[in-house]
Amino acid sequence: MVAIDINCDMGESFGNWTMGRDDEVMPYITSANVAGGFHAGDPHVMRETVELAVEHDVGIGVHPGLPDKMGFGRRKMDATPEEVRDYVVYQLGALTAFANRHGATVQHVKPHGAMYAMLSESEDHCRAVMEGVLEVDSDLIYLATDMNIYEVAQEYDDLDAVFEGYVDLEYNPDRTLVLEKEKAPKDPDVVADRVVSIATRGEVEAVDGSTIDVPASSVCIHGDGPNAVELLERTHERLEEEGVELARLDELV
Repeated sequence: MVAIDINCDMGESFGNWTMGRDDEVMPYITSANVAGGFHAGDPHVMRETVELAVEHDVGIGVHPGLPDKMGFGRRKMDATPEEVRDYVVYQLGALTAFANRHGATVQHVKPHGAMYAMLSESEDHCRAVMEGVLEVDSDLIYLATDMNIYEVAQEYDDLDAVFEGYVDLEYNPDRTLVLEKEKAPKDPDVVADRVVSIATRGEVEAVDGSTIDVPASSVCIHGDGPNAVELLERTHERLEEEGVELARLDELV
């Protein structure tokens, strides 16, 4: 059986500020990366997002960020490996409490923004976070957003790691992403074709036309994109046409 997980960053609203279209997107995904309250989210939004995930049988993961709501967790911060580990454990604990309250469990960890970049650039920070995650719950899955992090995760026999691909962004030939200053509508057929290509062949076409390896078992579609729901609807249609199953992360490891 060929299967793929579709994950999405969610729960990033807080106070009177709303981000994303969680209610519309949740029915189409299999795993949700829920903001832990540092870069975005708040206790009420965390509760609501967990409730929504449970309602749609979506796997719950924590999306921990640096303590920087003003910069949405995208600004660099001078933090030691131990400090970053504490940030992750703190946010994981908060989401775990909400999940327990609703009879669910947290299945995975996917760091956000500048924290993810920090882990990619520093193996010491990366190992500190992974060891902190294992100390909390050795059943947690690490959703790795690039190969540097994924390779570090392979060093830990007791840590399940899944490599993640992106389908609503372009790839450079070196497998880095072409980041956008502003989110623009994407072609649903192009996005759906990328999902099928990753699921069935583990590869995707880069911006220069070359084919690059993206050995991902999970793909991310950004829920705050202008036509995110349309992308997800077309992706579901294409996966069904190709006989590719949808599965949560905890069903793939």
